[in-house]
Amino acid sequence: MAQFILLYVVLTWLVVGHAREPPQQHVLAGQPDPKPFPQAAEVVREKLKGAGIIPHVIDDFSPSLGLHATWPSKEHALLGNTLKPEKLQDEPSIALHDMHAASSPSNLVAANVTYVVALTDPDAPSHDKPKWAEFCHWIASGTLKPALCDPKQPVPCPPMLTDLNEIMSYKPPAPPKKTGPHRYVFLAFVPSNGTTDKLHLSKPSDRKHWGYDTDKGEIKGVREWADENGLAPVGANFIYALNKKQ
Repeated sequence: MAQFILLYVVLTWLVVGHAREPPQQHVLAGQPDPKPFPQAAEVVREKLKGAGIIPHVIDDFSPSLGLHATWPSKEHALLGNTLKPEKLQDEPSIALHDMHAASSPSNLVAANVTYVVALTDPDAPSHDKPKWAEFCHWIASGTLKPALCDPKQPVPCPPMLTDLNEIMSYKPPAPPKKTGPHRYVFLAFVPSNGTTDKLHLSKPSDRKHWGYDTDKGEIKGVREWADENGLAPVGANFIYALNKKQ
């Protein structure tokens, strides 16, 4: 539990920021104009840019939610840490928190909003030859419920994504031999129009290219899928993983 609290503190510091409108994708309707610690959002954006996630996986945006991914193996996504594939075999739990609301609720983290989380690999089968990219590893939607890190100590933790509806079942990272490190990117979305109605999300017809037809050398994936489903990005995290045989 202490490890989870530390993770929360680290990502809290990183993700707090001033939300900006992304230039080429859906944005959240009615988004507030928070002002605390805009430099932290820039840190996250720079990490995403440094890893090539912005703009190659998703258009430029400034995260307004912290996204926590924790596997049953106790491994965590920490904005670019490297994890062993064998530690990622089971579906992770997802928590989200609004970094603009330190002590009060906001309309970004609400019990009646459906949140969508996706996991994508833009390096399939390798970073140098991503002929399958992007590869869809997971799509799920759910609602948030409050959580405590330790029932004996009422320390608040990020609300957990619960009552999951899997649009695409979790396929654990399995980078092939001699393909170097792969980026595995988590993205959190909300309906861009702010609706609280039930979402009717499309299921990709295939994991490769997220089911999209592509020309030679063309990469399609989560960005196109989110746009088609009217979703706006609000949070991100990522890890690296590679096969031990290189």
